[in-house]
Amino acid sequence: MTQIDLYQRVSLACSKLLTNAYSTSFSSGIKTLSSRFHDPIYAIYGFVRLADEIVDTFHQHDKKVLFDRFKQDTYWALEEKISLNPILESFQRVYHEFEMEQELVDAFLYSMELDLFETHYDEAGYKRYIYGSAEVVGLMCLHVFCQGDKSQYNALKSDACALGSAFQKINFLRDIKSDFDERGRVYFPGIDYLNMTEKDKKEIEADIQLDFDAGLRGINRLPLEARKGVLLAYLYYTKLFERIKRAPLEQIKAERVRVPDREKLLIFIKMKCGLV
Repeated sequence: MTQIDLYQRVSLACSKLLTNAYSTSFSSGIKTLSSRFHDPIYAIYGFVRLADEIVDTFHQHDKKVLFDRFKQDTYWALEEKISLNPILESFQRVYHEFEMEQELVDAFLYSMELDLFETHYDEAGYKRYIYGSAEVVGLMCLHVFCQGDKSQYNALKSDACALGSAFQKINFLRDIKSDFDERGRVYFPGIDYLNMTEKDKKEIEADIQLDFDAGLRGINRLPLEARKGVLLAYLYYTKLFERIKRAPLEQIKAERVRVPDREKLLIFIKMKCGLV
């Protein structure tokens, strides 16, 4: 093993550690993928998680300065094909290996940067934010799953975007209280948080269901080696969506709806045993 091989191995270990620490659900999903997909997906998750933490968590620091530095470091990593930030080192390797478009990175960083100052969205801004914050992440993963098959990637692209959109909109509903109380954000266009109604909630849920249906169609067309992992995420979100739909609006605005860990574990076990 060369010294650069060692550095790349350590960098990937950092991405894996970050993934496992921040998301047990995502980590479980990775475990149901073919082993050859594990490392690239850890690298993608590490990159997007780090950016999200900068804009949502590091309140005691100048987040704009941190994000500008992270963005510049990202583009240097992609151009120079190396980074001393191990998370970016892992990501740039996957980016180049699977020939991702820079537009995906541009759109992601654009949406993340919006979280530094934008609190309300019109319809066009809402769609653009969701594309950059969620859909492009699904497309990065799709590049990995398709293993360079451009025709397969293009055929699945629309449904992958729909699935990412559904997941993000469910997150918006789940986190609507904290987004408003802690950050002053309301992502849903035309929604006044203080005067939101059950009718508004039902309309948002109907929109999510359309994305969910398209996303499931795409899952069923994924390569077999990737299908179980994405299906597991879909089933997790299905459980969460069902709980959100059953909960009255006042509950959504009072507490964060969650799927108990025991239910997540049961889904994972059924998936591993081939019962789903």
